[in-house]
Amino acid sequence: MGIEVMVSDGLCLSRLALTALLEQCGEIRVVGAVDEGLDALEFAEIRRPDVVIISFDGADNGAITIAEKITGIPGCRILLLAAAFTRSIVRQAFTGGIHGMVQRSVSPDRFFEAIHRVHQGERVFDAELTVAALGNEGCPLTLRQLSVLEHLSQGDTVVEIAAQLHLSEGTVRNYLSSAVTKLGARNRIDALGIARDSHWI
Repeated sequence: MGIEVMVSDGLCLSRLALTALLEQCGEIRVVGAVDEGLDALEFAEIRRPDVVIISFDGADNGAITIAEKITGIPGCRILLLAAAFTRSIVRQAFTGGIHGMVQRSVSPDRFFEAIHRVHQGERVFDAELTVAALGNEGCPLTLRQLSVLEHLSQGDTVVEIAAQLHLSEGTVRNYLSSAVTKLGARNRIDALGIARDSHWI
């Protein structure tokens, strides 16, 4: 039995091209090709494919939010695909439980390999991409603290951050409190300003 894959891409031609490419691999069976956003989440909830490939522009926080929700569906694993990823997106994906990220510049063989590895339970993140995105020299905050601050910077409440990162509200408050302490800030807003000014988020 092959790997059941769903493709999500907001561009019709790109979606069709990805589907055609995947169908060249005998071990992969495309069970759905849908638009981005809620269409992807709804299809994944109903069909529960083995691997969901979300192709996006690499800077869309909405795609990460949908991906994080899909990770909560039993049996579904997520692989993100883009020409380039922002540092913020890589960090959110890494700390949010996303299973893999690959760039569009990879060869078809490496793309297929990434799908197989994600399906087998591995996390697939390009080393250079991850180091460049996660390496904040001189930053005293952990990746999780940075991720919580990034969500706060987008206007999310503690309740929303907890839901998106699959944490309790108390844990989110603890991360924010420890970030304030580590940065010597007056409050959350001050901590957020310090992190922004230092280009950590």
